[in-house]
Amino acid sequence: MKAIIAAAILGIMLMFAAIMMREKKSVVTLAIILLALLLGVNIWDLTETAATAPQAYFNNMLRIDRYSLWFNTLMTGCTFLYLLLVGKDIAKVGNHVAEYFALIFFILCGLYILSTYSNMLMLFLGIEILSIPQYILSGSDKKNLKSSEASLKYFLMGAFSTGILLMGITLLYGATGSFNVASFSFLQADTLNPLALSGILFLVIALSFKVSAAPFHMWTPDVYDGAPTPFTAYMATIGKAAAFLAFLRLFQASFGSLGSRWMFILAIITAATLLVGNLTAVFQQSVKRMLAYSSIAQAGFMLFAVISINAAAWQGIIIYSVAYSVATIGIFAVLLKLKDYTYDGFNGLAKKEPLLAFVTTIFLMSLAGIPLTGGFMAKYYVLYAAVQQGQLLWLVIFGLLMAAIGVYYYFRVIIAMYFKQGNPELNSSVTIIDKVLLVITCIIVILIGVVPQLFLINI
Repeated sequence: MKAIIAAAILGIMLMFAAIMMREKKSVVTLAIILLALLLGVNIWDLTETAATAPQAYFNNMLRIDRYSLWFNTLMTGCTFLYLLLVGKDIAKVGNHVAEYFALIFFILCGLYILSTYSNMLMLFLGIEILSIPQYILSGSDKKNLKSSEASLKYFLMGAFSTGILLMGITLLYGATGSFNVASFSFLQADTLNPLALSGILFLVIALSFKVSAAPFHMWTPDVYDGAPTPFTAYMATIGKAAAFLAFLRLFQASFGSLGSRWMFILAIITAATLLVGNLTAVFQQSVKRMLAYSSIAQAGFMLFAVISINAAAWQGIIIYSVAYSVATIGIFAVLLKLKDYTYDGFNGLAKKEPLLAFVTTIFLMSLAGIPLTGGFMAKYYVLYAAVQQGQLLWLVIFGLLMAAIGVYYYFRVIIAMYFKQGNPELNSSVTIIDKVLLVITCIIVILIGVVPQLFLINI
């Protein structure tokens, strides 16, 4: 609860800082300090709740437990790493630097609400608080027409999905007479009100849009490609992880016993997401656009946790969120150093900047799911959860085949760096601080792959 209030207050402080602070470096430093403070508040919340039972606030509209607080702490930590790596690149996007950081704090506020909601109104508020800053950030590069186009497309598609979400909430309210998630327990009966079933279907569609699941993924490549690269890294990681936890909380807490009714629909969405994301990524010539399509494929794997309905799924969403976020933030930090985002832009990088090439290789191997990296353990947890579920073996096999396709387009970048001749142009010099931060990020990726229990210790 403290973290929700702190994120909103610190975001407002940064808005006022925009009036008084003109030096961009000072704004970046202030944002990093305030985020470290927010991380401390999350840890404070976690240590307090660790000794007590889950706490309810606002007439049981928010329910705060150890799992949600641990997820919040990890995502705040990933955001802190993101600011350290990308903060100076955010300052280059435009003139309103403090506002950009304020919007990131508001996104975190939405994340905290989505991880703790127990009422459908709070689900709606959390999604909107999470989404609206992203609409603004995607269009923050005023000199780039693609950025404005991305923002408009994201806003229109987001507004459309919000309408569907509200319709689903309305139908569920009509069936239950309550917005409380706990009141949906009657939905687990053998006979189901068609009104409630329609509401669930609308919620599946709306949340599938938020997590970039096929066939509701159409906005993702254009928005991620058009948005300023520093913000693409954040939208594709932290924002998506928050939406997935909201998806998981709703369907596992309320509709868990409705497997026969909705599991097949989600299984088809998962298979379509894996197929579309991986096959379209193969044919991309821009690494940034390839990462946009690969984020759709990664969403397909995270959907395994939503379908599985067991304890392993809760662990899986934690590991996948952290592993995917850290590796993606790392690869985007490297991408920001290059002028050319195509595969040819990586030709010969191993000779010119061997450390950059090495950490990029680790990040790409993690995204591909190679053993001893975080991505391997992430895929293992979600696929293990699906195997435990017992009815999704065909989907697990399909997921493994799609993961093999993913190896191809990730390794194209590695081949370009190590086995092709070229002289890649850099936007800026790679400083010692940059190298240290990238190595730390690389170590985190490997730690998740070797000792994932470190990231499950508080669950």
